[in-house]
Amino acid sequence: MENSVYQINKGINKSIEFKGLKAQYIWYLGAGVVGLLILFAIMYISGINSIVCVAIILVAGVVVVMKVYALSNKYGEHGMMKEMAKRGIPKIIKSSGRNLYYPNSKIKKHTKK
Repeated sequence: MENSVYQINKGINKSIEFKGLKAQYIWYLGAGVVGLLILFAIMYISGINSIVCVAIILVAGVVVVMKVYALSNKYGEHGMMKEMAKRGIPKIIKSSGRNLYYPNSKIKKHTKK
């Protein structure tokens, strides 16, 4: 019998990374490229000169890549999702009475007779 040699996968539970892009930013870059492809097709079909179309798409492509890499470097793997979740937390909770906290209580409201 031969001794088998198995390679150990040391990347278990790590997020994927592609050329410096982490986790969901790979998908954002892919969506940007698909959007630019659709934009190019729309401009080409509408009759715009192909050189102008290519120039616009190249400039927009550089902007998309730079923006996605900037987001990836600024927020990291989960930072942007945490930042968006933090925006949903209210800064102040206002209450005009105790009934909000004691909905089934027998506290009577003061009413004029």
